[in-house]
Parts: sequence; structure tokens; C-alpha cells
Amino acid sequence: MNDDVGGPPAPLRLGGSTRVVGVIGWPVEHSLSPAIHNAAFAALEMDWVYVPLPVPPGAVAEAVAGLRALGFVGANVTMPHKTEVAVVVEELSEDAARLRAVNTILVGANAISGHNTDAPGFDRFLRRDAGFEPEGRSALVFGAGGAARACALALARAGLSELTVALREPARADGLRAAVDGLDMRVSVVSFDRAAEAICDLIVNATPLGAHGESLPLPALGPHVLGIDLLYGPSHTPMLAEVRAAGGTAFGGIGLLLEQAAIAFELWTGQPAPVEVMSAAALSARGPSAPA
Repeated sequence: MNDDVGGPPAPLRLGGSTRVVGVIGWPVEHSLSPAIHNAAFAALEMDWVYVPLPVPPGAVAEAVAGLRALGFVGANVTMPHKTEVAVVVEELSEDAARLRAVNTILVGANAISGHNTDAPGFDRFLRRDAGFEPEGRSALVFGAGGAARACALALARAGLSELTVALREPARADGLRAAVDGLDMRVSVVSFDRAAEAICDLIVNATPLGAHGESLPLPALGPHVLGIDLLYGPSHTPMLAEVRAAGGTAFGGIGLLLEQAAIAFELWTGQPAPVEVMSAAALSARGPSAPA
């Protein structure tokens, strides 16, 4: 094992026994996942490789079916294919079914199964990295897309008391409500212009707003507030700056990226993920201005 977590990974040596995973998306050239996973394989001296798999719209079913024929162990799935993959795989995990989205595929002996590691990844990040315990507390989430639904599911399972969801079009919250159906958490949906009225301990931005300097209508801030902007590029957004200026704690999205990647790694390999190595690789590959 390479103990120098900050050093470069060993060169890849591919052979007939090399196990292959990758990431399906369109486009995928900006994905940090190959750097993250290949660094992990190198650190653990595993004969595995992770490759980008650009799949254009309309070719998803063919690409997923081809994973078995090509001998892949599995794959990650990124935009815009997460919802379509949930339709074409043979089996779905509970989270993937609730979220109607797949971000991790496992090619098993009997079936190609779809999983979603975002909700457990967000829970790991929230508790381990941010030190936030959701039970009995309140949160405000901007957005209701796939990332927002995963965060809502994680928070509901962790015992969050009340969730406020801020949307430009509040009628678009049906998918998020379905994701947390049957779980004991109050959900209120408000328009963006009423988000500032929320009283909360946690604020999550699950929208693209902030990538180009846009501000969000934040509620009253203070030292008790934790802010998480799921964007991982740029590393400094107006929301993060406002939370910190008010004395609160703020994190970008790289933590969730790493934790959900670690769970995917564990699902494929059956081994604990070397998260420190993966983190160093992500930060190095991202650079100062990598796109989200």
C-alpha cells in the first residue's frame, strides 16, 4: 500500500486479469471520478482500472447491457442518464427506487442492479465530516432535483424534524415528496422569495445557483447554522461566504462527492475505501477552478 497519500499514484499496468469499472455520462471529460478511483486502486495495489464512458442520449440501454459483455464489474452514472438507467437495469436498490435515479451500477452474476449512493454518502459526510446530527433539527434545501431528493432522504432517515424546500416552481416538489414518503419528517415547500423566512439549523444548496456568483435568498444566519453548497467548483460561492461571515460553518460539495464515491468503491470491491487517498486525488485533479 502507498502510504504517501499526497503523492502520485503508481502507473497503471493493465492486463488480462484487470477488473474494469467506469463512469457513464454525456459529457464525462470533466469528471473527477477516474482520478479518485484510480488513485484508490493504486494505493491498495489492486489490479483495477476506472475509465470514462461517454454515452450519448439514446444509447443508454445499449451501454448498460454492454457492461456485462465487456466484462465490467460496474459503473457510475452521471448526468444526464441517472433517471434512464433506473428504468433499464434489471434490479433497483431501495434508495434507487425511492429516488428514481441510479448513480452506481453493479454487474452481478444474475442481474445488473442499480444503486444510489448519494443519500448514504450525504449522511456520512454530514455526520463524520461536518459533525452535524440531524435528529430533531430543521433544514432548508434549495432545489428538488436528484441531489436534493437524496439529501432529503438522508435527513428523513436521520430523524430531521422539519424540512423546508425552496423552489422557483413549488409544484415541482412531487419527486422529493415521493422520495421521503412514509418517513416521519414534516416537509414544507415554499417559493424562492419566501426562503428567507425559514428558521433552520442546516442550509443545503442543491441547485446550480452560485456557480457564476449568483446569490440565494438565505434566512437569518448565525454561529448555529451549517451551510452546505453541493457545487464543488468553484470552491467559494456567495452562499458559503455569507454563512461564514455570520459565524457559521460551511462546506462545498467535494465531501459528498468523496463519500458517495467511497460507498460505490465498497460496493464493487468489498473493501473499505481509502478516503484520504481519494480526497487528495480529487483536490489535485480539481485544481483551483474545475467545473462542477
